[in-house]
Amino acid sequence: MSIISKRISQISESPTLSITAKAKKLQKEGIDIISFGAGEPDFDTPKNIKEAAKTALDKGLTKYTPTSGIKELKEAIIEKLKKENNLEYKEEEILISCGAKHSIFNAILTLVDEKDEVILPSPYWVSYLEMIKIAGAKTIILDTKKIDNFKIKPSDLKKSISKNTKLLILNSPSNPTGMVYKKEELIEISKILVENGIFCISDEIYERLVYDGIKYISIASLGEDIKRNTVVINGFSKSYSMTGWRLGYALARPEIIKAMSNLQDHSTSCPVSFAQYAAVSAFKEEEELKKMLIEFNKRRNYMVDKINSIKDISCIKPEGAFYCWVNIEKLFGKKIDGIIIDSSLTLAELLLTKARVAVVPGIAFGNDKYIRLSYATSLENIIKGLDRIEDFINSLS
Repeated sequence: MSIISKRISQISESPTLSITAKAKKLQKEGIDIISFGAGEPDFDTPKNIKEAAKTALDKGLTKYTPTSGIKELKEAIIEKLKKENNLEYKEEEILISCGAKHSIFNAILTLVDEKDEVILPSPYWVSYLEMIKIAGAKTIILDTKKIDNFKIKPSDLKKSISKNTKLLILNSPSNPTGMVYKKEELIEISKILVENGIFCISDEIYERLVYDGIKYISIASLGEDIKRNTVVINGFSKSYSMTGWRLGYALARPEIIKAMSNLQDHSTSCPVSFAQYAAVSAFKEEEELKKMLIEFNKRRNYMVDKINSIKDISCIKPEGAFYCWVNIEKLFGKKIDGIIIDSSLTLAELLLTKARVAVVPGIAFGNDKYIRLSYATSLENIIKGLDRIEDFINSLS
């Protein structure tokens, strides 16, 4: 009899773990490593949010809250949704969880059973695939292409649907590509989902981080039919630089939220109490977000221009989040010190050891022809790190 359950044994170790471990080891040894792996803003949490947390602590607001979250935070979310997203939800349609990742986990486990199929567009955020495995469902990978800006083509979506299709996972702005779905694209997708009775998890965690005057549209705002079949996921980690606070939320019809809340009852219970009270003030702070966006935009522009000036690698300009999705396939077959580059993981290992730069291999996101670079680091680091990558590529034979 196996010690580890079958459910957990099937979960894959992240391909990035060895790179991360090596990077940390080198840094501890005093070696200067430039990391483009960050999945979090390098800005501090806004002062008003930290002060609100201190006030909550001083007031003794440190006990259990209702599993689904405090009324004050739900009211703040409702107000935000009306103002920014053309969405109306009631308190019983909101579940506060321990981060957006936790909200997605709750939603997947609540919506799918064994033999159900989940359509997952590739490239995808690394944890979606493993969560689907845990739920016992079957993943149907829908490969997207550069020519389509790595977004779903309606014709391809239709081909991916079977009688067992239960769910589509949609991520906009995307991690890792940074692409944002336009309203007309979402309308086409929503029509297909509604016609086939398919649910949608819409991961909108990077919703506030968009550039070039793009207006973000939630698929749930396109009509009552698609709203009823959508679980919207959002949180505070990216837009308010609150990654360590572990606070996210899900929006859905009452029966779905009730079921997700029941699951949360028996797993984590409520999110951290004083973090919830602090988050009430998050929507009142816009200046720090504006400053962050201005800085991210500068970094994005530099990174994209520099990458596209380096031979044999390229990227399209991301419209949101803080990642560049870099094509590396022209490097395959090249070598250094007798080592042939034959995968994104091999390249990532070589960049770390030879160029002292940490990147995330694209295989972790379902596409081995790419690597992901984060610009959630200083412009100084970006300049230095990209120069090192350029020197490394120029040294290949």
